Amino acid sequence: MILGVVALCVYLVDQTAKLLVVANLYEGQQFQVLGQLLQFHFVKNAGAAFSIGTGSTWIFSIVGVGVLGFVIWYAPRIRSTAWAVLFGLLLGGLLGNLTDRLFREPGFGVGHVVDFLQIPVLPAIFNLADVAIVSSMVLFLLLTLRGVGLDGRHAPDGDVDPESESVAGDPASESVPGDPVAGEPVAGGPVAGEPTLGEPKQPIANQHDKPQS
Repeated sequence: MILGVVALCVYLVDQTAKLLVVANLYEGQQFQVLGQLLQFHFVKNAGAAFSIGTGSTWIFSIVGVGVLGFVIWYAPRIRSTAWAVLFGLLLGGLLGNLTDRLFREPGFGVGHVVDFLQIPVLPAIFNLADVAIVSSMVLFLLLTLRGVGLDGRHAPDGDVDPESESVAGDPASESVPGDPVAGEPVAGGPVAGEPTLGEPKQPIANQHDKPQS
């Protein structure tokens, strides 16, 4: 549920922003938004995120479809809210850029992605889908470093051998000082072959004492 909501929000915001950029700016137009911190620079990108790999649009389209299918297939296994947000960001970002590659000019599968965000200190121009994808990668690193599993549980600090753990936790395998050991007589207890206290001793038959006929 959370995964789908996050993915849908990312996708709608990304596509709406791209539609506004295409409708109101011309390609190559550039102007400042937050001074030297952020500016709009409208370009059409034939490559991957941050204008990487221009000229390989078909490859990125195929890879995008494959990753998208994997995310959808793997989604039901997720039980953690944080991991659901991560996959939602990734899914929404992939859908946003894949929509451009499939349905924008110059043609199906080789469409150019609309990029319009630029930080002057960085050489790349990107879009909101790219921001979502990179955010999912950062969140992936944080969750992995913290040892958070897909079910939300934290992984143990050290790997414990399940077999040794079960033996160690078995009361029968733990010996307490003073407990009798199998095969050894108990201190102060009867010895095999000897009568216990209060039991009459049986007379030993003498071989000379034979009954007379």
